[in-house]
Amino acid sequence: MKSKVYGNIDRLLGGLSLERFATTTRADFRFAPINGLLMVAIFVTGLVVHLTLHQFSVRAVVLSLGSALVLVGLVRICQVWEAVVTLATADCLAIYLMLRPESGVLLATVVLAVLVAPSVQMAYQWERAVVLRFGKFHGIRSSGLFFVIPVVDKVAQFVDQRIRVTDFNAETTLTADTVPVNVDAIAFWMVWDAQKAVLEVETFQTALALSAQTALRNAIGKHELAELLSERDRLGKEIQTVLEEKTSPWGITTQSVEIRDIIIPKELEDAMSRQAQAERERQSRIILGTAETEIAEKFARASEHYKKNPVALHLRAMNMVYEGLRQKGSMIIVPSSAVETMGLGALGGLTSFGRAGQDEGPDDPTPEGDE
Repeated sequence: MKSKVYGNIDRLLGGLSLERFATTTRADFRFAPINGLLMVAIFVTGLVVHLTLHQFSVRAVVLSLGSALVLVGLVRICQVWEAVVTLATADCLAIYLMLRPESGVLLATVVLAVLVAPSVQMAYQWERAVVLRFGKFHGIRSSGLFFVIPVVDKVAQFVDQRIRVTDFNAETTLTADTVPVNVDAIAFWMVWDAQKAVLEVETFQTALALSAQTALRNAIGKHELAELLSERDRLGKEIQTVLEEKTSPWGITTQSVEIRDIIIPKELEDAMSRQAQAERERQSRIILGTAETEIAEKFARASEHYKKNPVALHLRAMNMVYEGLRQKGSMIIVPSSAVETMGLGALGGLTSFGRAGQDEGPDDPTPEGDE
């Protein structure tokens, strides 16, 4: 539960991130820190030129540097050409009204800054940029710096081509034997064609997640609970095959799908536990019966040898009596049938007589009746 909450928070923060916004189709370009530094540098250069041509003015300095900071912040938030044009027009109007006789250099600086700074774009090593010109596909830009024409070009999306992980689940889905289960899974996938991924489907991340969830539900409905619990790898491969067929035309390949957890109702879990316990009890009894059968067979073979050789049987009896006396003491309980069959009567009498003689000893007093 905590991992799901943290995942939702991360996705929410990621949706609010300006860097994440720049990689979506809603942004026209990415206004990175390098663009902000470039814009400030252009404003400072224009201010120096203005002060060289005209008399020093605090108002000009405040307007120039203030415009630079405000435009950097607002363009960083908006990252669309409409906002750039609107902000530049408003800034030029303010500078013209406040420095009307001497506003030419600063006006040119504003126009140059808002057009040049966003036109310098940078893609990271793992990204590919899809560029549109007048709304039509123009080309793919690889990692590093590249330039776009202001207002005319649009970086439709920065596509991450690293291996990515998407988690999905199927809640309260019935198996083939009508058992409700909750299944959590993850899919490892990557974009191998940025052009198809952006132009063929609106939001390929969402489309892949929903397709994976649908494939998981269909796979659960085709298998019984025992198969889901024991054959997770095969279930993951089935879902991977279905996803691969659907996402390959989008320029996306699904590398693997793994089943993380299968949750079943508590009542069914208790019943399965009792069933497993009963199965183990049955197996133990079968093993015990098999052992008894093998022992009986061994004894039956031994009896054939003892039946033909009474001396061997008697020696075995003596060995049993010796082992019993050595380990258990002087008391031995032997069935009467065994005494008669193995000839233990005489041996037992001699043994008892010997024990009695040792107990009385030579120093015992003579009974009065013998005198």
